[in-house]
Amino acid sequence: MTLTETSFDETLATTEGVLLVDFWAPWCGPCRAVAPVLDSLVADSAGAVKLAKVNVDAEPVLAGRHEIRSIPTILVVKDGRVVDRVVGAVPRAALEAVVRKALAA
Repeated sequence: MTLTETSFDETLATTEGVLLVDFWAPWCGPCRAVAPVLDSLVADSAGAVKLAKVNVDAEPVLAGRHEIRSIPTILVVKDGRVVDRVVGAVPRAALEAVVRKALAA
């Protein structure tokens, strides 16, 4: 799902469980590299993890509000609250560890 400034807060407030919010841009190579990893993590989670995307070029105010200084940045949201943040195209194992931690919390 794609989030905008108008849908961001409501989506976070109404999404149960773990939501990964990927702040990205179409021109960003590392963003394109991490996208299939995120898709795979969500698919492997059997519905426990959801994915949303925010295009920083289209939503600069939203990116600024969440202090996105580098992309990709992935916010880990659990039950409407940001519980972790991953900056950069990190290996799948690192993303899995963050997701496991959020699911266990």
